[in-house]
Amino acid sequence: MTRPNRTLALAALMLAATIGASPAHDYAAGALKIGHPWSRATPAGAKVAGGYLTITNTGREPDRLTAAALDGASRGEIHSMTMEGNVMKMAPVTGGLEIKPGETVTLKPGGYHLMFLDLKAPLKKGEPAKGTVTFERAGTVPVEFTVEGIGAQAPAGAGHQHAH
Repeated sequence: MTRPNRTLALAALMLAATIGASPAHDYAAGALKIGHPWSRATPAGAKVAGGYLTITNTGREPDRLTAAALDGASRGEIHSMTMEGNVMKMAPVTGGLEIKPGETVTLKPGGYHLMFLDLKAPLKKGEPAKGTVTFERAGTVPVEFTVEGIGAQAPAGAGHQHAH
């Protein structure tokens, strides 16, 4: 194969390897595995955004999610969402969210989630948002939230795994 053809073939293989790859990421901090941080795009003028991810504790000691932050938001909180009759109630989680050994906790729309308040600019689909999640034992972990469409219920390609 001639050199130009080899270069073209290599470029085609690299492109093929990236097609269908998910922008979602996994992170690790001690015994904790943090999977697929994501958020939804927000309309212009919105002052709040939700954050979602999974946390798996592979260790022998419990840990606790105590805080979260997002670049461009004044503060972050951990919230729960419940239904009482036909009324949806959302409230901050006092004292953080425990992740027991061997347990996976999923923060998702309609349940536990992160709430980012006082956004300085809207989150835009396809533009990642840098942030952190903080744990009692594992400390503060930098993460990147993939921004999905406004109505997304889960991150695109959540079955595809990346490790950091």
